[in-house]
Amino acid sequence: MDFNFSEEQIAIRDTARDFSINEIAPTSIERDIKAEFPFEIIKKLGEFGFMGMMVPPEWGGAGFDTISYVLALEEISKVDASVGVIMSVNNSLVCYGINHWGTDGQKERFLKPLASGIKLGCFCLSEPEAGSDATQQKTEAIKDGDYYILNGIKNWITNGKNADVYFVQAMTDKEKKHKGISTFLVDKGTEGLETGIKEDKLGIRSSDTCTVSFNNCRVHKDQLLGGEGTGFRIAMETLNGGRIGIGAQALGIAQASLEASVRYSKTRKAFGSPISNLQAIQFKISDMATNVEAARMLVLEAAWRKDMGMEFAKEAAMGKLLASKTAVNNALEAIQVHGGYGYVREYLVERYLRDAKITEIYEGTSEIQKVVISRALLKD
Repeated sequence: MDFNFSEEQIAIRDTARDFSINEIAPTSIERDIKAEFPFEIIKKLGEFGFMGMMVPPEWGGAGFDTISYVLALEEISKVDASVGVIMSVNNSLVCYGINHWGTDGQKERFLKPLASGIKLGCFCLSEPEAGSDATQQKTEAIKDGDYYILNGIKNWITNGKNADVYFVQAMTDKEKKHKGISTFLVDKGTEGLETGIKEDKLGIRSSDTCTVSFNNCRVHKDQLLGGEGTGFRIAMETLNGGRIGIGAQALGIAQASLEASVRYSKTRKAFGSPISNLQAIQFKISDMATNVEAARMLVLEAAWRKDMGMEFAKEAAMGKLLASKTAVNNALEAIQVHGGYGYVREYLVERYLRDAKITEIYEGTSEIQKVVISRALLKD
């Protein structure tokens, strides 16, 4: 792995940084308070090529590598993790899945507008009784001539309220259990597709999360992705890449917490001098910086391995596991460094903590990441 970024990768990182400061930061606090979806920001991200970063240009994407994606997503999440997760879902899950398993017709119809930012996608896997154990899908897709009839409920769906394309896992053959799960691409507005009320969340409040239900939802066979029975494999392989995205999101939060602590410690005085002179504060900042650098190396290694066409599931799980833990710990320490000011919205660090916690839960909980890692290490 080369630790020197290319000129293109640096340019992409810097563009994302400038965009975040100029376009995202001015409204981040208000959107968090009001739980407002960043429609205009997402539109502009699409214009910059950030909504389909790893999709080939022929299908509407920017054609960048995964390392560039990590660098950009970290910068965006450093300013607003809500925008980061919207971008991550569209890139890592929906665009990747269609680009990897879709037919040319599906890519033309679905991938092009998603990768170019004209449309937005969501990933519908979790159900009320199928969270960490995704094999227990209850949503069904029954064949009816040239169509499938979908019935079921999905929950915790990021982008669910505002998505144009729904990437849906459903059971086509119960007898085969997880080998009977298939994937469908469902358009917004399809009769029988309904979204529930938006969840009132602790963090990432500017992104929308809701329940999505399918009630006799009629989907043409051309919208079946990868063939019957391939859905579980598609979901699991797609989530491996998704963990790189959430790892990058967590890195952004962890880095923002570190930078806020450094800035504040240099200006806040106690006992006649800046608190940055206190060894207790120095040790906190030292630990925060060390952990975020270690997590960054793991996430970048997973991205590099993905770009090289190597196995990366274990590395992606390791990266997400450490990055999410670091995001939570750094945000907690940032609040401690800020004292009472860390508990109020004005200083942002309270939002970092609220946003950080979900990175230990979605795209597989921290416990699931340990299962993935241990299985990789212990397999024959």
